[in-house]
Amino acid sequence: MIALLQRVSQASVVVDGQTLGAIGTGLMVLVCAERNDSTAEADALLKKLLAYRVFADEAGKMNRSVADVQGGLLLIPQFTLAADTNSGTRPSFTPAATPELGRQLFDHFVAQARSGHGEDKVGTGRFGADMKVSLTNDGPVTFWLQVKPKAPAVAMQ
Repeated sequence: MIALLQRVSQASVVVDGQTLGAIGTGLMVLVCAERNDSTAEADALLKKLLAYRVFADEAGKMNRSVADVQGGLLLIPQFTLAADTNSGTRPSFTPAATPELGRQLFDHFVAQARSGHGEDKVGTGRFGADMKVSLTNDGPVTFWLQVKPKAPAVAMQ
């Protein structure tokens, strides 16, 4: 699973002219499931995201998490983060999860975020929709987080 997080002073997502989610201070997070991801990777990524220290303490150092500052989360599904851009001039999306798996893992991620961070603190986009996302990046501060699936055990012969 991949998360591209941006520390924001405000962010919102609009679909078909309707605002689906909006936050003030917090994190706008683009979320992507990859081919071999499961709820284990989603849970590990969310745990890391909620604890990731990107907000300033009294000394101005990044020592506080979104949970520490009670900030909002705006979670946006974004399969293009899994693009393979190593060859040619057109990205390949082979590393991305299938749409069915991607939707399941995004929905799980959102449900767990609402449960762990607060229903009223988590906004979302809509999986598969043409979304218009706006934000004011605070800093700017942007980080890429990734949790890769554990490699399957190799059978002994």
